[in-house]
Amino acid sequence: MPDVIGARRSFIAGRWVEGDVPFSVTNPADESQVCVLPCTPPAEVRRAVAEARKSFDEGVWADCPAEHRARVVGAFLDHLESMRGELVPTMVAEAGQPTWFAETTQLDAGLALARATVGLYLSMAHEEANQVPVDELVRGRVALSVRRYEPVGVVTAITPYNAALLMALQKVVPALMAGNSVIVRPSPLTPLSSLALGSAVEAAGLPPGVLSVVVEDGAAGAELLTSDPQVDLVSFTGSTEVGRRILAQAAPTVKRVALELGGKSAQIYLPDALHRVGAGAAGVVAATAGQACVAATRMLVPQEQREEVLATVSATYSALKVGPPTEPGTHLGPVISAQQRARCERFVALAQEHGGKVVAGGGRPAEPDRGYYFEPTVLDVPDNSNPAAREEIFGPVLTVIGYRDLDDAVRIANDSSYGLSAQVYSSDAAAATAVARRIRSGAVNVNTSLFSAYAPSGGYKQSGLGRERGTEGIRAFQETKHMAIGELAR
Repeated sequence: MPDVIGARRSFIAGRWVEGDVPFSVTNPADESQVCVLPCTPPAEVRRAVAEARKSFDEGVWADCPAEHRARVVGAFLDHLESMRGELVPTMVAEAGQPTWFAETTQLDAGLALARATVGLYLSMAHEEANQVPVDELVRGRVALSVRRYEPVGVVTAITPYNAALLMALQKVVPALMAGNSVIVRPSPLTPLSSLALGSAVEAAGLPPGVLSVVVEDGAAGAELLTSDPQVDLVSFTGSTEVGRRILAQAAPTVKRVALELGGKSAQIYLPDALHRVGAGAAGVVAATAGQACVAATRMLVPQEQREEVLATVSATYSALKVGPPTEPGTHLGPVISAQQRARCERFVALAQEHGGKVVAGGGRPAEPDRGYYFEPTVLDVPDNSNPAAREEIFGPVLTVIGYRDLDDAVRIANDSSYGLSAQVYSSDAAAATAVARRIRSGAVNVNTSLFSAYAPSGGYKQSGLGRERGTEGIRAFQETKHMAIGELAR
């Protein structure tokens, strides 16, 4: 059993803590028990907050030069890299994702993103002259107007189950580089890989209180971490429903909240790009079994070619291998839980009740006979009002919708309470870009995609607040202070 699982302890303010109430971590691929993990005791959650507050207020990390923070964070990341042998099987066991995804996307891409974030932070100005008209400076006897970016303070980072380590790095590294103290609370479904952060803290020599990891089976600790007045910012990735609750919990103390929430993204194909629909359909379900907030689960195609597209996409899904994530050649493993599989089943039934048709998949595969598997599913729905086209299912379910013309395609894409991501395909990049500019979404990929520390992500509408990655993602963990500096009048 990997060492990171064997530890089975929370990491609070520089030391490992034994828990009290145990809970089971289940492998969704075969329903076996990965391990029993003790919850972080409530008193230790409160201590994590108090020690984070103390470490920040005393400046043990925030007052260090940026170059020093960069060296320590670099050592932190190097230690995670050295844990590859334990981390990869741990991520596979707790999330049920294929081994290649755990290694290349969660670990390799996560570490590359984190290291690039360090470089981006160092390249940015964190104190700069503010542009003010000269006559205003003269009238105010101002010699200098300065905009200064300072750490927010204590940050709660609440991460999702579908990419626990990657999402933790996406929050923790910019927060640490900005000088904040951070408390990580991973999803109760996939808590194990995040415990590696504690080991990395020890190896890198981060001061006590600067980074803690809280694990729990329920939500009591998370509620404390989102409501405690000593916490200055909550960064959450997860469902819109939970995001609303976090906003309510944070409101009494008017703390800052950064939310990356649900999506019902559209992938739009202009008539000359229909040869690409098979690859686009596979991208929705491969690796994550459709459990990605940016998954483009609404495929919009010309109405005249809809039947042709349905046949192509169905053939693509029929060729995908569903099975244990440790088996070579597996394209998608299980969804995370029996409840999530039941949700997929419910929405397939709702789609049919409202005029939709199952073209491929639609239920549990015959094999494997254990595990929370659901077939990659294609739904032919009459229009965008179908429940399967409205709600985020978070499973391997794709809806295909026909459009009359590009104006209709844009209307359908924007007819959603979400606005996280979108895709547009055409051999005419200018025409596709013109469509992309009209889509109300935080990111739109035209014929390609980019996952980079330098490119921001985030949502419009009910897909979230704020941005992660990019300069905006770093500024999210900073306060902006204005300083007007002049000479004292005599």
